[in-house]
Amino acid sequence: MIYRKELEAGGRVCPACDFHFTLPGRERVRMLLDKDTWDEKYADLEALDRLNFKEKETYAVKIERTTKRTGQKEAMLLGFGEIESERVVLVVLDFSFMGGSMGEVVGEKFALGCDLARRDGLPLVVLTSSGGARMHEGVLSLMQMAKTCAALNQLNAAGGFSICIMTHPTTGGVTASFASVCDITLAEPGALIGFAGPRVIATTIKQELPPGFQRAEFMLEKGMIDAIVSRPELRSTIARLIQYRSSPSK
Repeated sequence: MIYRKELEAGGRVCPACDFHFTLPGRERVRMLLDKDTWDEKYADLEALDRLNFKEKETYAVKIERTTKRTGQKEAMLLGFGEIESERVVLVVLDFSFMGGSMGEVVGEKFALGCDLARRDGLPLVVLTSSGGARMHEGVLSLMQMAKTCAALNQLNAAGGFSICIMTHPTTGGVTASFASVCDITLAEPGALIGFAGPRVIATTIKQELPPGFQRAEFMLEKGMIDAIVSRPELRSTIARLIQYRSSPSK
């Protein structure tokens, strides 16, 4: 048994087995940034139901209901902040908003985040937690994969610096685009990272998958990420990487 207060005091990391529970986006922002430094941008951008997508209910109704439940208009939070006094542009995907799925607005906000980082000469820090592309927007959602990678390329060409932290889960089109092409790629322990899920892959290829397949530790072993960082050490690790990047070469 784990007491809720004990779990929350430890950043939603299990004190017994070190399991990292998925964090809501705003709680992630609060834990990562220095107190009272969050300055959110483009919070009013919201999705359009261009395809008139309908399952049990329309996409527009689903967006409206999710907005009321979460208190935000999209799955991505974007703004300025400080991590151990290091000023950054912070991008956070919130899994509680339609599984952190990437649609037009998420792609646009990410591109705007790259623009802000390039304009102000700041590092871009990205935290991902996503089920992938948002099916309700069809090919318009898939287009964001190219858009976000292009925005990162422009930031890189201007001498910018980016860090991505993949948290549980980071899958689909997000993994296959901007999450995997930042300058440094970190992950939280045990995070599921991949394109298709392991059950889908096992069913498709009709083979048993190796132990720990698509978990952060497996991805580190295969060279797909640079390091695994536990949640309590994340702030200091990001700040140290930024300081190392900013220090003059010897």
